[in-house]
Amino acid sequence: MSQEIKIGVLAVQGDYEAHGRMLERLRAEPVWVRRPTDLAGVAGVILPGGESTTMLKFLKEEGLDSALVDFAGRGGAIFGTCAGTILLAREVRNPAQRSLGLLDAEVSRNAYGRQLASEVRHEVSSLKDEPLEMIFIRAPIIESVGPSVEVLASLGGKPVLVRQGNILAATFHPELTADTTVHKLFLLVANGGAAEERNASAANARKSRA
Repeated sequence: MSQEIKIGVLAVQGDYEAHGRMLERLRAEPVWVRRPTDLAGVAGVILPGGESTTMLKFLKEEGLDSALVDFAGRGGAIFGTCAGTILLAREVRNPAQRSLGLLDAEVSRNAYGRQLASEVRHEVSSLKDEPLEMIFIRAPIIESVGPSVEVLASLGGKPVLVRQGNILAATFHPELTADTTVHKLFLLVANGGAAEERNASAANARKSRA
C-alpha cells in the first residue's frame, strides 16, 4: 500500500532508524537525509539525537544548515529530539555553541543524567488524557522559551516538549517508545505545511494562466 507523506530523517547519528520505523507505523515514508538534495519532496524533517557539535559540523560541511533554515522558511516542518532540540534553539549554553536558530528557546546542554544514564518517565501533556511516556538520555534542558512557543509538556518546571508553528522539539526520545502520539502530531504539522505549499503552487499556477 502506498505511503501518504514523505518525511526526511537526518541520517548521521543517533537512532534515526527508530524514527524511520515509527514513521512507517504511521504510514509515512522515511527518507534518509545526508545532503541538501535529499530534502526534495519531503514535507518535514526529523533531527534525531546524537552529539550536537558533531551533527552541526556535518550540517555546515554539507550545506544542510542553510538548506534546513530555507526549508523551514518555506513552511517545511522540522522536529528535533534530544540533540535535535539543541540544533534548533535560538541560544545554546553550558557550553555555548552555534545552532540553526529556528526555535525561540534557550537550551542548556547540561544533561539530566550522566552519559550512560537513562530515565523513563510518564508525564502529563496537552496531547492526550493519559500520561506520555518519555525516555531521557543525556537530555538537554530547555531553560526558557519565547512568547510564540507553546509548551506541550513539562518536567520539573522545565519544558520538555514544545511547538512553535512548524517547529516541534522534544528533549526526550519518543522514537524509543511504543507511543506514536508525538510523531502523529509532527505528521499533522508536516501535512499542514505540505497543504499550504500545494495551495500556494495551485494559486500561482492559476495566476500564470490568467
